[in-house]
Amino acid sequence: MENRRVAHVLAAGLKRHGVSIIFGQSIPVGLLHVTPQYGIRQVGYRAENAGGIMADGYARISGRIGVVTAQNGPAATLLVPPMAEAMKASVPVLAIVEEIPRGDVERNAFQEFDHLTLFASCTKWARRVDRAERAEDYLDMAVTAATSGRPGPVALMVPRDLFAEPCTPSTDRNADLGAFPLDRFGPEPARIAEAADILAKAERPIIVAGGGVHLSGAASEVVALSRLTSIPVVTTNMGKGVIDERSPLALGVFGNTMGSASGASHLAGYATDADVVVFIGCRTNENATHAWRLYNPNARFVHIDMDPREIGRNYEAVRLVGDARTTVAALNAALAGRDFSRRAAVRDQVAQDVARARDAQAANVAAQGQGRRGAIRPEHLMRVLDTKIGPDDIVVADASYSTNWLATYLTAKKDGARFLLPRGLAGLGWGLPLAMGAQLARPSAKVVAIVGDGGFAHCWAELEAARRMGVNVTTIVLNNSILGFQCHGENAFRGGHSNAVDLGVVDHAAIARACDCHGERVEDPAEFEAALERALAAGKPAVLDVLVDPEAHPPLSILEGRSVIGDRVD
Repeated sequence: MENRRVAHVLAAGLKRHGVSIIFGQSIPVGLLHVTPQYGIRQVGYRAENAGGIMADGYARISGRIGVVTAQNGPAATLLVPPMAEAMKASVPVLAIVEEIPRGDVERNAFQEFDHLTLFASCTKWARRVDRAERAEDYLDMAVTAATSGRPGPVALMVPRDLFAEPCTPSTDRNADLGAFPLDRFGPEPARIAEAADILAKAERPIIVAGGGVHLSGAASEVVALSRLTSIPVVTTNMGKGVIDERSPLALGVFGNTMGSASGASHLAGYATDADVVVFIGCRTNENATHAWRLYNPNARFVHIDMDPREIGRNYEAVRLVGDARTTVAALNAALAGRDFSRRAAVRDQVAQDVARARDAQAANVAAQGQGRRGAIRPEHLMRVLDTKIGPDDIVVADASYSTNWLATYLTAKKDGARFLLPRGLAGLGWGLPLAMGAQLARPSAKVVAIVGDGGFAHCWAELEAARRMGVNVTTIVLNNSILGFQCHGENAFRGGHSNAVDLGVVDHAAIARACDCHGERVEDPAEFEAALERALAAGKPAVLDVLVDPEAHPPLSILEGRSVIGDRVD
């Protein structure tokens, strides 16, 4: 106790908050050199932005705050993208940033930067601690801010010299604040009763489950609500997995991927004709609502969300402000004595409609075929992958087409299955590091990342980190040598595309092997299944570089009826 310094106090505090992994490269040295004494493992990254994404993926799966460290200046600036994604996606991430010594402030010290202003727009809370006796206070404030209310990222700046300053840790702090949601609360009973009356009288209700259901751990409660009332459930991209998609009441992912080739397109009437729509943990954003055109504007809306500002943002609704699990459980209790026997026939009709929709999607996939050598159809890859993924395994996608392929063609095989999609800001390059964080949070699971070749180029270097750290994820690269959505969008709406969307030929499997990872290039559709089995059994990070058809695209509504083929315009 007498020889403890601020670094020890912070490490002990992190341990108290349930932190067992820190994503950090080498700085703050003072902190990272003492964290092993407290049973905290350091997981190294190659770039700070990837480290922040790993912390995000870890938090989403573990249900505990993710922690990333960085030095001042350029390293800290690289944390802005992952913190911004975590802010929009409501994921608690703590960034601990080393700053210049206190005596050098405002002297143009090396890499001095205004980090408080830097993080102002992409965190819930950002502070600098500059007194040793307040270090533990500020750590607790940071973790509380991250895990309470609507979860989100926070940043704590610590001067380099402060880590070494003597400090006596508190002996009476026992609170573990690192799990989220930290506080579970629900709406007043009158609001619950109002919503229950609306649902009891509804003729064509629908439940829309968003990513907030996963963050709250509320999948069981949402499924119980659906079964009690025979109300069908759709999910957003981030809500995928809330309900077992083999269930007769699971309509699938609704939103921007509802072109005619998708099964969801045959079920759109459940949204457009609904008389009551229940949003749960859903931000009612553009993609989830097909640019706010999907749901019947004359419906009654009930909205459950931890953030009161999200309720009514796009749809005037009965306001149920609170944690999703607590609120839905209260709603279920209020509905338990109601008679929903009249909806038994509705359940049967939903099951029949869902079966027809799935058959129609399967027929469209069969019609596309497996593709040909050098131009494999992604639908074929998803069909094969779907047979290899168990209920407790995790599939991660990068933004853009990778997200759409996963959301449309993979199946959630249990209530609460996990699929990680970076839909907060939907930036490219999240797939591999997000999968690494997920794998560290659930070592027993198979974790597969689906990425495009454009997005994968943002984070190739993390293959070396994955191998060095023993994080054995499998990455499937959909390699079409273009930025798919950008290229197809330009062709569809501009009649041609710029040279920026044409990518060079890259052998991603060779990059993997150069990092001592398992790497295979797949050119023939008949070779994919065996290659996937080898990758999953490799016992180290694996990359399958799959040459896919450059004309293939998911069933995005925005591209419906438009040609995605075009020449360069320059």
